[in-house]
Amino acid sequence: MEKLIQMRGIGKKFGEIVALQDVDFELGKKEVVGLLGDNGAGKSTLIKIITGVYPFDGGEMFIRGTKVSPQRYTVQEARKFGIETVYQERSLGERQPLWRNIFIGRHVTNSFGYIKVRKEKEETINILRNLIGLKGAVISPASFVVMLSGGGRQGIASGRAMYFKSEIIVLDEPTTALSLKEVEKVLTFINMIRENGKSCIYISHNIYHVYSVSDRFVILERGRVVGHYRRSELSLEELSEKLMLHAKSD
Repeated sequence: MEKLIQMRGIGKKFGEIVALQDVDFELGKKEVVGLLGDNGAGKSTLIKIITGVYPFDGGEMFIRGTKVSPQRYTVQEARKFGIETVYQERSLGERQPLWRNIFIGRHVTNSFGYIKVRKEKEETINILRNLIGLKGAVISPASFVVMLSGGGRQGIASGRAMYFKSEIIVLDEPTTALSLKEVEKVLTFINMIRENGKSCIYISHNIYHVYSVSDRFVILERGRVVGHYRRSELSLEELSEKLMLHAKSD
């Protein structure tokens, strides 16, 4: 399997606090990896290194085969590599229409720099119908985000990432505070990411949600990777037992 991300012996400190130590992590093409662990395990730090928010202190990182420098690797560089993070709801402007939310910061313009509003609305329809499957008659490019459910908002954020050819989509706790029906929508969107040839890192405390859509699982505890597993290797109950075992050993 082609490797989109390869991390070897990654370390990160904040003063005297060791956030990550000797972490190995990989993400393949058309793969969903579930990143598991309790609060303080190092999940957020690892993701912020991958997305260019934090530099790493030690180890090596390769994105799509290119070795990156911790001093030069930024959020802007990460986006050039096709990496985008989707946060729960916070990445959308609730009082803005859907088409503006999708194209904010990346508007389609003419030779004079004016936004091609009609073109962006047409593309928004394409995203709604074909990328994320929101086909309700009441949903249109002019609809405001505040009108959508939590699952619908997560779908818009994910659809935006897919539209702009993001190869790697990071989902940070996407099902928090959602209803059962909305959770199903989000899990469907994650499967669509894979079906569209993209890859996903799915961070969650909810093992049941992660298990249903992930190809592999990586467990972090106190800044270290304590387990790598393929879904084909173990059941949901066995994965839960391993998480409990690592938690008890702390």
